[in-house]
Amino acid sequence: MRVLVVGAGGVGGYFGARLVRAGAAVTFLARGAHLEAIRRQGLRIRSVVDGEWTVKAEAVDDLRGRPPVDVVLFCVKSFDTETAAAALRPALGPGTAVVSLQNGVDNEATLDRVLGPDHAVGGVAYVFASIESPGVISHRLGGRVVLGELDGRASPRLERLREVFVTAGVPAEVVPDIRRALWEKYLMITAQAGTTALTRAPVGVIRAVPETWRLYRLIAEELAALGRAEGVALDGGVVDAVVRAAEGLAPEALSSMYHDLVQGRRLEIEALHGRAVRQGERLGVPTPTVFAVYAALKPHADGRAAG
Repeated sequence: MRVLVVGAGGVGGYFGARLVRAGAAVTFLARGAHLEAIRRQGLRIRSVVDGEWTVKAEAVDDLRGRPPVDVVLFCVKSFDTETAAAALRPALGPGTAVVSLQNGVDNEATLDRVLGPDHAVGGVAYVFASIESPGVISHRLGGRVVLGELDGRASPRLERLREVFVTAGVPAEVVPDIRRALWEKYLMITAQAGTTALTRAPVGVIRAVPETWRLYRLIAEELAALGRAEGVALDGGVVDAVVRAAEGLAPEALSSMYHDLVQGRRLEIEALHGRAVRQGERLGVPTPTVFAVYAALKPHADGRAAG
């Protein structure tokens, strides 16, 4: 199986490296100092779970003139979806699966619009990883993926990909209702991102402060109500499940939004909190807590305080 990883950051770098280590033919689409470091010294994973290791893999910044691939692991930030999708067109064959492993619930629709039908696949990545320095990925927790065709059909291409992941030691599951899985992740990542970025504190501190822990739950509750209003089959215990999962996180766990905020990078605030606020207004679903988080972080959306 020929795999292309678009976005070699925490998610793409970690999963792509796992596949390379298992013998899969993987190419990374990257840029800048990260690209040069991968080309020069390989991609190094520093993991609290399975130690430190390095893989050598092909890394490029342009796909023109290259043969098509079987699978794309699409791992860019949500605000780069359209641009990155256009750049990967040369790598597409008729049956290429483009698996979105991004934050948010709208990326697949953007991929369909840019790439045409039958390429976009829903995916959920449960992992805490980030770029530590050029060519180095820090992996702190998790490493599981959930996959699903958007129409819910059984899919030989996803079953094959699932087998490749499992062979690489990555727990993987193919589900018939990927939209539900995307929303379950959306609840948690939006609560985790919002609270850790807003407070500049890890989840252990958030859990220890009753008011801030309540903030975490309120975000999940408002998003659950919004998801049901959009027709997503979220069960009645989904918020409790999110809270239990957050209770199980290591006290030092943060979020990619926290890291982006403190390092002055652009935030995924529009795909997470902003999307919820806009949809809530459209559907008449109140989202006052999500709005407060969104409003407080909005001045930093472009990577610097406005004004």
